[in-house]
Amino acid sequence: MGAALPTLLLILAGVLVGGAWSLYRQGAPKGVVVITALLAVLATVGGVLWLLPGENA
Repeated sequence: MGAALPTLLLILAGVLVGGAWSLYRQGAPKGVVVITALLAVLATVGGVLWLLPGENA
């Protein structure tokens, strides 16, 4: 599986960033924008950490 999962996480992060920006521009409730942005950050951190060398590399 290699780099497939971190790649998918980073793609998901990009989609979530775009979604958060779109929600913000449309005047969505602040809580929804913040939650979407936080999910984007979590997906980004997960994807990057997965790519870092470690014991399983």
